[in-house]
Parts: sequence; C-alpha cells; structure tokens
Amino acid sequence: MFEQTKAFSGFSTNDIPAAKTFYGDKLGIRVSEANGMLTLHIAGERDTLIYPKPDHVPAEFTILNFPVPDIEAAVDELVARGVTFEHYDWVDARGINRRGGPLIAWFKDPAGNVLSVVEQ
Repeated sequence: MFEQTKAFSGFSTNDIPAAKTFYGDKLGIRVSEANGMLTLHIAGERDTLIYPKPDHVPAEFTILNFPVPDIEAAVDELVARGVTFEHYDWVDARGINRRGGPLIAWFKDPAGNVLSVVEQ
C-alpha cells in the first residue's frame, strides 16, 4: 500500500519561531513555514515537519542524526554557532562518544529534543 509513498517524519516543539532560528540559522538547514508549522528541507528530499504543541514534552531519544565526514570539525563549527553539546558519563570533554561504535555527539534544540552529529 505505501511502497510508492514518500513518507516524512515530524516532531513537536513549543516554539516555532525559536525552532526556525535554531534549525535555519544555527544549523544552516533550509526551512520554510506554512500553516503555523515549520518544514526542514534536509538533503535527500526527505522533508521533516516540526509542528507546534503547547504541552510539548521533549523526546527522550535522538530524533534526528546528522551524518558528517569529520565529527571534530562539525562539533567545532556548531560550538562556534552557539550549540551546546550534552555531556553524558560516557562522552569526552567535548561531548563526543568514543567508547565504541561510530563517533557521535548529542545536542538539543530549543524545545529540548535530542539531535546528534555522527561521523560516517
């Protein structure tokens, strides 16, 4: 039934203008706004919808992973843009997980949703 459907994902926020500034300006993603919702135009033609939800509760899991060729450079650039990385028990001082698996670092959007950069 859905084999030809171009599905897309979505998640909520409690502040569309803050999300627009964060995703558009800090992360450099092309965004558009319509009907009170925000669309992230991510490479690969798989848009992601961000919708307002007054009683928003941040996801307790990673909702978006951004593959990068060099995690050190990505972390440096994002920190320079004002992004703060999460510091869990298993990450180094910069917030990068080096305990096995791909190198990955987590950060949050203004609504508290968890995102990551992951080295390919």
